Amino acid sequence: MTTHTTATEATAQTPADTPLAPEHTPRLQWTEFAPEVYKAMVRLDAAARKGVDPVLLELVKIRASQLNHCAFCLDMHTKDAFAAGESVERIVQLSAWEESRHFYTEKELAALALTEAVTVLTDGFVPDEVYETAARHFDEAELTQLIAAITVINAWNRFGVTCRLVAGHYTPGQYK
Repeated sequence: MTTHTTATEATAQTPADTPLAPEHTPRLQWTEFAPEVYKAMVRLDAAARKGVDPVLLELVKIRASQLNHCAFCLDMHTKDAFAAGESVERIVQLSAWEESRHFYTEKELAALALTEAVTVLTDGFVPDEVYETAARHFDEAELTQLIAAITVINAWNRFGVTCRLVAGHYTPGQYK
């Protein structure tokens, strides 16, 4: 059985003479003030995930959340991935997936590259090579759903980071 560390448990694992930094408070409980937007996001998320392998989906969500520095979403999706049976090694190596290719399938690697290209649009576009590699591993319907899933997690990340949602309190499957 896999165990998960909560913020409280992390404190218990830290030597008594080394306190953890205090937990910040969220800036804004956006779901309370924009419930219709939240409900629409939940529906969009459900629509985007259709037909996407659940393990691949969590890898994509974790990688986008790493790139966007969304601690709340990292907490959620790593816990959901572990609960679904994902290995510690694959999650740990995800931030360096290009150097740890042997932990992932070619299809997962294509999805991770596409996730990075869609998430970090610093060049203003998704490179043809990245798109073409993904298109070789996913049929058009799967690719469309994958792009939708990447887009949705990026939107969730923007709410999480902007509103400073607090990591460490999520229970696997809590929002499903």
